[in-house]
Amino acid sequence: MIKRALNVTREADFSAWYQAVIAEADLAEESGVRGCMVIRPWGYGIWERIQRLLDDRIKATGHENCYFPLFIPLSYFEKEAEHVEGFAKEMAVVTHHRLKSDGAGRLVVDPDAKLEEPLVVRPTSETVIGAAFSRWVQSWRDLPVLINQWANVVRWEMRTRMFLRTSEFLWQEGHTAHATEAEARDETLKMLEVYRSFAEDCLAMPVVAGEKPENERFPGAVATYSIEAMMQDGKALQAGTSHFLGTTFSSAQNIRFQNAEGQLELAQTTSWGVSTRMIGGVIMVHGDDDGLRVPPRIAPWQVVIVPMLRDTDEDAALIDYCKALQTDLAKQSALGEPVRALLDLKPAKAATKRWGWVKKGAPIVVEVGGRDMAGGNVSVIRRDRLYRADGKLDSVVVAQGDFVAGIGAMLEDVQSSLHSEARARLDANITRDVTDFAAMERAFDGRYPGWVEVQWSKPTGAELDAVVERLKALKLTVRNVPGEAEAADGACIFTGKPAVERILVARAY
Repeated sequence: MIKRALNVTREADFSAWYQAVIAEADLAEESGVRGCMVIRPWGYGIWERIQRLLDDRIKATGHENCYFPLFIPLSYFEKEAEHVEGFAKEMAVVTHHRLKSDGAGRLVVDPDAKLEEPLVVRPTSETVIGAAFSRWVQSWRDLPVLINQWANVVRWEMRTRMFLRTSEFLWQEGHTAHATEAEARDETLKMLEVYRSFAEDCLAMPVVAGEKPENERFPGAVATYSIEAMMQDGKALQAGTSHFLGTTFSSAQNIRFQNAEGQLELAQTTSWGVSTRMIGGVIMVHGDDDGLRVPPRIAPWQVVIVPMLRDTDEDAALIDYCKALQTDLAKQSALGEPVRALLDLKPAKAATKRWGWVKKGAPIVVEVGGRDMAGGNVSVIRRDRLYRADGKLDSVVVAQGDFVAGIGAMLEDVQSSLHSEARARLDANITRDVTDFAAMERAFDGRYPGWVEVQWSKPTGAELDAVVERLKALKLTVRNVPGEAEAADGACIFTGKPAVERILVARAY
């Protein structure tokens, strides 16, 4: 039996395992405010890597970054009824601007400091950005407007879980305005592809991209698209969304422009975003019973060097040997960037530090002892394959020069192996031979059942509501219509009508 680093396994209790990974990997902790978390340096370092890599891709498509206020006048939301209804139960509202002492040592709201108009703490920015677009756009020459912002948002969630569903979270939200519907729809799909390729290439997280059903659309959207990732417990995680908003918000916010013929038209708009929820996805896609495994592209430190110090005269020479190794590694390139190597000189036992970095998920941990130094070697542990077949730690002694020369290829291999493992899991756990509702029920009998792809007649209105309620009784939801699914060729398992497409059904976070 292999003794694992965590005190709970995925198989025994997936939810408890998830919380244990977050704690043991020093990713985040409770803040004292329900649903709000403190993101610790290792967790925030992963977010910084996500932010940097995704920001480059967003800018490469022609978008510019800007910033809009955290507080949005309530009247902005009231202009778009469907939008405000969709977020009403989650809005945090500021009504006063001052506190005062009650004379007994407590602070209370000053009733004389009531705001003339309540301010909503940003749940999303379509309304305030739409108001800006109405000022910025006058002529067809002003279009398209392509902007993005990195910000925090607040949605007052009733049931919270770190990274996956928090009252406050970090994200990016892109917003664009276009002259034609075709251009706006193209933008929506282009950014969906940016998210899909980012998840696959950088997070090593395979996803299914496709259109959400009517009942899962963003409030006020004409069409919503998502990338869906499969977690190791078989549940789906919506990891990013892109919305074609049509003229819903431009009509409410008066975003009009004079076209080339001199006529006034409403702009066509889009919005799209991903959040710190992606970190939750990385945990549940790549983590194991020893903690987190971070894909090298998003790892704050790709290689961690742990000298095995013994409080002897040899320690100074060993530290110099490790510093030289760190310098040599930093001169190498992996996955298109200089290698990020850390020398861990914290005053702790080498074994304690090794397992600390294993739990954090550093892609490669290098241990260096006196014997390694004497032989010009290093001992290398790859986080993607921690144990040998006999259950012992897979620590491989390599000549220092060979390790440095091969670090780029090794990190690329770790990135690739994590993606391949997750891709195999996704492909193996989508059931496609379900032809009736009873068979779908049976498919979800298991503990970690995965997803089911079924024929779908694209019901709407009351007919769709009935399907949603029927699925809700089984704790299931329709996820999206895979863009690469085969054409429909049978009957919808929900309505019995001829199917027009195939759709994924799953339990979800």
